[in-house]
Amino acid sequence: MEKLSKLSKDFLWGGAIAANQAEGAYDADGKGLSLMDIATSASKDVSRQFTDGIKKGIYYPNHEGIDFYHKYKEDLALFEEMGFKCFRTSIAWSRIFPNGDEKLPNELGLKYYDDLFDEMIKRGMEPVVTISHYEMPLYLAKQYGGWANRKLIDFYLNFCEVIYKRYSGKVKYWMTFNEINSVIFMPEVAGIIGREQADFKQRSFQAAHHQFVASAKAVKLGHQIDSKNMIGCMVLTLIKYPLTAKPEDVLLAEEKMRYGTFAFSDIQVRGHYPNYVKKLIQKIDLKIEVKPDDLKSLKEGCVDFVGFSYYSSSAASTDTNVETTAGNIVSGVKNPYLPTSEWGWQIDAKGLRYILNRFYERYEIPLFIVENGLGYDDQVDENGYVEDDYRITYLKEHIKEMKSAILEDGVDVIGYTPWGCIDLVSAGTGEMKKRYGFIYVDRDDQGNGTLKRSKKKSFAWYKKVIATDGEDL
Repeated sequence: MEKLSKLSKDFLWGGAIAANQAEGAYDADGKGLSLMDIATSASKDVSRQFTDGIKKGIYYPNHEGIDFYHKYKEDLALFEEMGFKCFRTSIAWSRIFPNGDEKLPNELGLKYYDDLFDEMIKRGMEPVVTISHYEMPLYLAKQYGGWANRKLIDFYLNFCEVIYKRYSGKVKYWMTFNEINSVIFMPEVAGIIGREQADFKQRSFQAAHHQFVASAKAVKLGHQIDSKNMIGCMVLTLIKYPLTAKPEDVLLAEEKMRYGTFAFSDIQVRGHYPNYVKKLIQKIDLKIEVKPDDLKSLKEGCVDFVGFSYYSSSAASTDTNVETTAGNIVSGVKNPYLPTSEWGWQIDAKGLRYILNRFYERYEIPLFIVENGLGYDDQVDENGYVEDDYRITYLKEHIKEMKSAILEDGVDVIGYTPWGCIDLVSAGTGEMKKRYGFIYVDRDDQGNGTLKRSKKKSFAWYKKVIATDGEDL
């Protein structure tokens, strides 16, 4: 067999954002309210709150975001300058169906994404589109109970059918749900509100089932509409290492990875519920309503690739007195061998190689790293410049490990889109100061600032990385 010495010229280098965190224009051109439009600003120590509608005197950072809705041409020009071969974003469901349950779509919303995708293609970027990325129409959450209600499957499929047909020939790469496992860990972003209610866990697990069925049906539908479509899942990776070699720690770490990550990819890649998931549902005494046709749908709608987010790892221990640390949605035990970011996330570049191998050994289908990055409170000078060597170091080490997984281990990876390639509102905290981008946006946590864009040091570095297909790091 021929040994690969460098990444393919077809490798998709790019960057990633989400509509709700960047677009702003929350009520423009017929858009309805989404769940994230009622999410308050918070901090790394305080969780975002979801208010009952929009309240006077409360700042909602997603309302304006970074105004990507009006500034996308300017931003895409900067991405083109970096050499992006793809760009990942999402379609705001409530721009297309303001309430979510309408029969006919909002034409102005559809036209916006026509223009956005046309501009991307004109600038040489392959659109990579997440269909649902933390922005369920608020009406569906309040009127129907969100994904806990089976009716959401048909509403979602109507949305999918409209956008598949409208953007056929423009969009090839799709993902059905962003970080689908968050429906269990942070159910509000999936439209399951009422955390204080006794049946919240039951509704969350039922919602997960409905999303699995909806995803599978969406995969099948997307293939029927355009056979060239590549439709993947997107999971939040929760890497857990055993804190010690104690067998109980090893088994606990594996259990947490199975239930936290692999359960969600297993169902979407393999098309059925594995026995360990069935046992978990029995163990916690939940009654999940599964229709006979649901299992048939899961089999018929297996995804074409696994998209995933990876930021950090943590450990697992049976000792309840060990120190814990934060992470992307889910916390864990602190690993003494790893440094920690400002937000308490442990930095572990080798973990990316580890999870790439775990996924590929398990499924042997293409993988797509659609989120990876370092949130940092960047300090900007008077010219809007940020000397973000810490971000360059983080990304450089992760790209090295990605290359090792591809070139040395034989893992099939489609592309790499670092998260928040331009500064945007944090999903978890609503902060602007938790910055990920190669491009600085003049906006603070209180909504002050000009929204002016300026290039950070990492901008030129990533441009060089793409130009050399990852050879010059």
